[in-house]
Amino acid sequence: MSYAEGLQEVGDGLYAYLQPDGGWGWSNAGLVVDGERTLLIDTLYDLALTERMLQAMRRAVPAAARIDTLVNTHANGDHCYGNQLVGGARIVASERTAAEMTELPPAAMAALVEQAPAMGEVGAFFLECFGAFDFKGIELTLPAQTFSGELSVRVGERELALIEVGPAHTRGDTLVHAPAERVLFSGDILFSQAHPIAWAGPVSNWIAACERILAMDVEVIVPGHGPLAGAPAVRELKAYLEYLYEQARACHAQGMTPLQAARAISLDRWADWGERERLVVNIANIYRELSGETEPMNPLAAFEQMAALAHGP
Repeated sequence: MSYAEGLQEVGDGLYAYLQPDGGWGWSNAGLVVDGERTLLIDTLYDLALTERMLQAMRRAVPAAARIDTLVNTHANGDHCYGNQLVGGARIVASERTAAEMTELPPAAMAALVEQAPAMGEVGAFFLECFGAFDFKGIELTLPAQTFSGELSVRVGERELALIEVGPAHTRGDTLVHAPAERVLFSGDILFSQAHPIAWAGPVSNWIAACERILAMDVEVIVPGHGPLAGAPAVRELKAYLEYLYEQARACHAQGMTPLQAARAISLDRWADWGERERLVVNIANIYRELSGETEPMNPLAAFEQMAALAHGP
């Protein structure tokens, strides 16, 4: 499904900022406004992209010239590396998100992009994913306020609920719910029309997060990546994760490696979803859950496996 780049109103005073095609690094963000009060949901992967988004918001919504509160839904850089441009805002995130943000600082991403040409197949794949972004000059700007579980946040007269549902995609995934407007900003709990990736897991937690969203009265969902969605997209993601769990269990019992399983599993009705290479990380995550392991896959090993799936036989 094609969709347009830029700011789109999704409810009275609620906006989504969308970045097609929603693939690696091309994330979405959100804005909530009530009178002169503002709350931004996530920044983007580099400073130029974040500044472009902020300018679009200021043009459309004059109150956005000053952002009061910034919520980071999780620790991946494409949702927080632009934080330094939102000067004066109170930055809020879950405790686990704040801790995880320090583990892959922007300088490390800049170094990896620089070293990638000498890293063979995995380096080439890394550049396919992240070569379009400029990680230089980014200062990691961390949350000043953290929470665990749930937190109520006011934007003028509006009340938003921050709901921590991780570990799933990352350790501290957070939903931002505007119940009165029936709008949900899901962060990367929903990749709309693309394969998700379970960096943290367990996948069973992600299924539970889907169930939690489906129990809400939500009309519009702003996903972390991809086009605007609704409850049907969450039901489809839940079905995908359940199918993957069932298939991975069978492959695990047969002694297949995650890569062998990823090549063997029929993707059924999800075959046209983007970023198929993420399948191997999701299967490895399910394997660890089945084996009772708690340590997530090393990110470099994950990219090696994804490169092999993307470009191998």
